[in-house]
Parts: sequence; structure tokens; C-alpha cells
Amino acid sequence: MSFYDTKLADVVGRDPRYAYEAYEFIDRALQHTQKMLGRGRTLESVAGDPRLHVSGRELLQGVRELALAEFGLMARTVFAMWGIHATGDFGNIVFNLIDAGLMSKNDDDSVDDFRDVYDFEQALDYRIQLDEAR
Repeated sequence: MSFYDTKLADVVGRDPRYAYEAYEFIDRALQHTQKMLGRGRTLESVAGDPRLHVSGRELLQGVRELALAEFGLMARTVFAMWGIHATGDFGNIVFNLIDAGLMSKNDDDSVDDFRDVYDFEQALDYRIQLDEAR
């Protein structure tokens, strides 16, 4: 269940290329990626904790995995509805969140880390595995 976040709405207002839901999805994808990499939030971790950091490439792998799990065959369509057409769009979203103080980055992180990491048509090609069909 999602709750309307006025801070996210402000970010969307500053860059309306991407839908509000795209920003919510990036937050879920970050949490998914941290968990996938064994870097999940703990009671001791705080915002900006370097142990929680994921690279642009790592986040994009989490985005791909979560999108296929949540949207399956519709992943590309959902992203297109949200204004997302390439991996670089996720970089723009992440850096919009960083600029708004809603995400953090390391000195080495760049929006370019997200450019042309994978092709949506190939990476979001959902195929049902025999294990899933049973």
C-alpha cells in the first residue's frame, strides 16, 4: 500500500517527465536491491550509511528483477506510461531524489552510471520458466 508523499510530489512538480509512481518504484527497487545484496537496513543503520550504498548498475539490476516480478509481461508498458524508456531515465529519477535530499550518493556516483546499462526490450523480456508454470 502506498501513501501520498508531498516531498515526492514536489520532485515530480520540478521534473514532470516521470510519473509519481516511478519515484515510488525506485524506492521499492532500492530496498529490494539492498536486500538482494545483503545490505538491508538494520536498527543500527542510518540514512547515508555507506554499508547500504548500491551502485547505479546494482540498482538497475534490482529494478529489472523487481519490475519482472511485479509487472511481468507489462513491465515495459508500465515504464513507458511512467515516462521511462531507457536505463538513463532511472538515473535522472535517482538524481532528482538526491537533489531533493530524499536519497544520498557517494562522491563517485554519477547520473552517467545509469546510461545504456541494458536494453529494455532484452532485459524486460519476461518468459515463464517451467518451474513457475507448475
